[in-house]
Amino acid sequence: MGATIGHPPARFSGIRRRIPRYPVAVPVDITVLRSGVPASIPGRCLDLGEGGVAAVLAGELLPGEWVAVAFQLPNEGQPLQTKAVVRHHGQMRCGLEFLGLSREQRYMIRHWAGTEPPEWSQRGSLTISFPPANLPAPGPELAPEPSKRAFLDQDQALRRLAGLTLAVFLAVLAVAAWQWHRGWQRLEARTLRKDAHIRQPAARVPAEVMERLLVRRVEPPYADAARRANLQGVVVLDAVVAADGSVVNLYPVRGPDGLVFAAMDAARWWRFRPYRINGEPATVETTLAVEFRPPGATAN
Repeated sequence: MGATIGHPPARFSGIRRRIPRYPVAVPVDITVLRSGVPASIPGRCLDLGEGGVAAVLAGELLPGEWVAVAFQLPNEGQPLQTKAVVRHHGQMRCGLEFLGLSREQRYMIRHWAGTEPPEWSQRGSLTISFPPANLPAPGPELAPEPSKRAFLDQDQALRRLAGLTLAVFLAVLAVAAWQWHRGWQRLEARTLRKDAHIRQPAARVPAEVMERLLVRRVEPPYADAARRANLQGVVVLDAVVAADGSVVNLYPVRGPDGLVFAAMDAARWWRFRPYRINGEPATVETTLAVEFRPPGATAN
């Protein structure tokens, strides 16, 4: 659903912003890198502006985390994909500030919101007027006074200094953005190289067999929202375990929806002794069960 023209911009917690926000309800996908492993968190946008987006997410983020954001605006031809930083997160509601939004992406948001073009695009052409030809040429008496000349020279010096300062600031900002983008590319490249070495599962192993090979189990966090909703039970995941015993792929099979993401975050850190076929370590497919119990509850 698009924004309504003239609708007052949305705000977070009563904080006044210069950049307007417009209500929108579209799916959003958040990708966050934690320990070199990308994790996808789905959600839904609440409002959007050129400065950032507010959304309700199915997982938890930490203020200050850098994430990738992707969503499709109504009546726009292509999805908007950019990077953002988490400014606040509470009660499953998250506020993200865009980083490095391109001119085309800003125009896409303005076009969707139905706002007017920026002020600089509305300026008219420069008009230069000349004095009438019959006016006398300025004589020596019209030359600037020494005090005025000194003031003009000082003003020009200040303008040059301001321009130099702005150029240095933009250069530092460009270098910082380049270094961040390069680091992000290296992180993605390492993740792609790691995934490239994963072979197709050679066999499907029963869960009870892999249970005997488990050497490290990471218990899932019991989120505040799940505790308040009294969510509990078992989340069953279909997993691919690599030849080195690491969990490389996870797919939810069944379990409470509010616990699936926490179960996947915990299970991806489980480690097994390599399963061997004909004496050689092999990549296998199996089933993992992650149990959630409220604090203080005993196992069945």
